[in-house]
Amino acid sequence: MPKQNIAAALWLSTGGLAVMSAMSAAIHEVAGTVPTGQIIFWRSFVALAPTLIYLAIRRELGQSVRTRYPHKHLVRGLLGCAVMFFSFVSLRYLSVGLATALTYLAPILSIAAAMLFLRERPGATIFVGVVLGFGGILLMLYPTLVGAELRDGTLIGIGAGIAMAATNALSRVQVKDLTRTEPPASIALSFALICSAVGLASALFGWVELQPHEFALLAGAGLLGGLGHVLLMESVARAPVSVLAPYEYTGIIWAFGFDLVLLGNVPTPWALAGALVVVAAAAVVAYGQGRFGRRATASA
Repeated sequence: MPKQNIAAALWLSTGGLAVMSAMSAAIHEVAGTVPTGQIIFWRSFVALAPTLIYLAIRRELGQSVRTRYPHKHLVRGLLGCAVMFFSFVSLRYLSVGLATALTYLAPILSIAAAMLFLRERPGATIFVGVVLGFGGILLMLYPTLVGAELRDGTLIGIGAGIAMAATNALSRVQVKDLTRTEPPASIALSFALICSAVGLASALFGWVELQPHEFALLAGAGLLGGLGHVLLMESVARAPVSVLAPYEYTGIIWAFGFDLVLLGNVPTPWALAGALVVVAAAAVVAYGQGRFGRRATASA
């Protein structure tokens, strides 16, 4: 178990967030010409290399292939594939920054679902965060809603982003349940294997012949995704989640940076304002959940 080192954790988290944004930028470049299932396969299959190397170095390869609950791994893997599918569809139609901003809807949608289905009554802070989150989505949608027609699939991209956040919320619940009995190494490996198999099965519906630059981008996305996952896991091992959670929102800076510098995409004022509101809302929800958790612990 690595020693607690917040400075090292923040550096690792910075690297992980930058690498994951670079992965999204690579996928954004091929999403318009390569089928989503084919992207899922290469993203997951190539990511196995850094994942296996990491597990071997940590001497966790043996325990990662053993499990008492294969059905739970299957459910988590399929949910993860759904998250990946919707994420890549979102990247097909949206900029990297806008698609990344929509990922921060996951905790907001989790709270909204708890309010609707579990009749939970969160505090005022969390409620404000939920309202802000949906307000941010309306800001992103505003140009489409007032236009005479859909603009370059923006509505499809935002719909896919919202679906990704919703399935990601469900996936987080499944991961939390799995961590009670399974080591993180086992969860990471089964996820990569299941998504590789699902992506490979999509070949039955037709794949395209990859051009050299497309293959390079897909292979790079897989390596970046695997490396980013390793960096983020190492970061979590060195600092409390409560310290790293707010820092996670700086990922939006990397996403918009790749959009502007590498891809030449300048976000519209409405998209930028909506994205920033969503990120702020997610931060408010995280803060409210932290206060609620501290109060519950104190009263226990």
